[in-house]
Amino acid sequence: MNEIGLLLRTTRESSGVSLEEASTDLKIKELILSNIEEGNIGCFKDIFVLKDYIYDYAKYLGLDPEKTINDFNEYLFESTSKINVAEIEKAVKEKQSEDAKEEKKIASPYTSTVTKQRRLHYTLIYITIIALVVLMVFLAIRQVTINNEVASLNSYKIGGNL
Repeated sequence: MNEIGLLLRTTRESSGVSLEEASTDLKIKELILSNIEEGNIGCFKDIFVLKDYIYDYAKYLGLDPEKTINDFNEYLFESTSKINVAEIEKAVKEKQSEDAKEEKKIASPYTSTVTKQRRLHYTLIYITIIALVVLMVFLAIRQVTINNEVASLNSYKIGGNL
């Protein structure tokens, strides 16, 4: 990657273009172009975005962008093919455990999962509300009926006079 960055830097400098001018023309931040020229691949989260930057930068400088991207792909292949498989598996397991931890931390109401304890809490609330409604209906019916007969306002008046 250093060789690609050096090629881009020397081409830019030999054509008399400053880093600021290239940044303005390409609408890419100076820091990004500087990191590309210095070969700081670790500064980029997405390798495909980095490829796009390199392609656009090479094209802007008048280099063959396809050849530059092919060189970059060869660099990636050489650097990744030297990684031990055990290290890759370890990194994948660490990433999965981090993802699992992050899933538990999600607080968005659109993405969070309802836990069993939360469901139980809501279920108990609903059961309590239903039980109170049933009790109120039962007491209301009991109050209206006297000795299995429906009471009315007239029956209270008549019963009170006798």
